[in-house]
Amino acid sequence: MQYIGEGAKTGIKECQYQFRHRRWNCSTVDNTSVFGRVMQIGSRETAFTYAVSAAGVVNAMSRACRGGELSTCGCSRAARPKDLPRDWLWGGCGDNIDYGYRFAKEFVDARERERIHAKGSYESARILMNLHNNEAGRRTVYNLADVACKCHGVSGSCSLKTCWLQLADFRKVGDALKEKYDSAAAMRLNSRGKLVQVNSRFNSPTTQDLVYIDPSPDYCVRNESTGSLGTQGRLCNKTSEGMDGCELMCCGRGYDQFKTVQTERCHCKFHWCCYVKCKKCTEIVDQFVCK
Repeated sequence: MQYIGEGAKTGIKECQYQFRHRRWNCSTVDNTSVFGRVMQIGSRETAFTYAVSAAGVVNAMSRACRGGELSTCGCSRAARPKDLPRDWLWGGCGDNIDYGYRFAKEFVDARERERIHAKGSYESARILMNLHNNEAGRRTVYNLADVACKCHGVSGSCSLKTCWLQLADFRKVGDALKEKYDSAAAMRLNSRGKLVQVNSRFNSPTTQDLVYIDPSPDYCVRNESTGSLGTQGRLCNKTSEGMDGCELMCCGRGYDQFKTVQTERCHCKFHWCCYVKCKKCTEIVDQFVCK
């Protein structure tokens, strides 16, 4: 179904945006799949990719329902929020998040539920991890949905409002999942075949938190067995002390400096009526690349 594919692409695009300044930038050395061998390791990066992919499917299916593009669903039938002012109308055609959530749960989780492995095995732990992170992605989309309203009235007086349920911008979903990635919980299988937290002093992860069972591989160097591209040749920010800074991005190997010509629009002026005219300005800038 095309909307499942669209949802997956949305998740991939968001992953690449969120990790654009990290050593692992959501890319792979294996061209046969988007994430390649990275997904074979139960790391926090894998946790994020499962969550954002599931979220992308919820997002795409919910919007497709609202757009009348599916015969199995239509506009949202969500109940009127109790805190909505009495004189505001609850209607319009909202994103059908309930259907999107149910469909994504059934479709995305199916591949995990069909796999059968011995209780207590590493494979069974991965299944539990994947199912948990799929649910975290779906719930993030569901919980970030909010009421949107449109004004009606003479000359925009807004004497009447019509409101409906609307998905949050997917960037907001990506930002929330990225925060969950940074605070993801390390897990292990207990004797009963359940995932439990490695460090019991911390609060147990909720259904909206991300979990992982393996440490992340070394993303500093290229390694085809783990799917790491390494950071050689990556652009870095000489003045930043964050992950995009040359010290951290280049893993202490140092960096090369070169000059490049950048062309940008500049000296833009608005002309009546109604267009903007700009000039093109070029400048030579320093760029830094990891050794």
